[in-house]
Amino acid sequence: MIEKDTIKLLRECDAGVKMGVASIDDVLEHVRSTEFKEMLLEAKHKHEELSLEIDALLKEYHDDGKEPSPIAKGMSWIKTSMKLGMNDSDKTVAGLMTDGCDMGVKSLSRYLNQYAAADERSKDICKKLIAIEEKMNEDMRGYL
Repeated sequence: MIEKDTIKLLRECDAGVKMGVASIDDVLEHVRSTEFKEMLLEAKHKHEELSLEIDALLKEYHDDGKEPSPIAKGMSWIKTSMKLGMNDSDKTVAGLMTDGCDMGVKSLSRYLNQYAAADERSKDICKKLIAIEEKMNEDMRGYL
């Protein structure tokens, strides 16, 4: 049971990290503030670093990980395109990103509870990803 829950939790973290990176990439070209852009690039870098840790653990379990749901990615892209098409501003970007962070924290917290038998390393990675998302959310409040 530990191994099953560990792999499932790592897969969800993998999908979450990939979704976070893709979301940041989707909005970067619309950011006007240099400080805001640097903050997003730093968050992207943290996601990518954590992705390497997740990949290493998944390889230990001989697992390829998980891509974000195509439906979730598509819905996110549509929402981003529509909102930025109507109002291409840092405020809009911050609103989109805080929505994404909230969804990420909520999903990851649910998975952390759902896969309670996962090993501690995997739980720690999930908690790190939650912390990154919460910090991003907090940092963006000044741009709302």
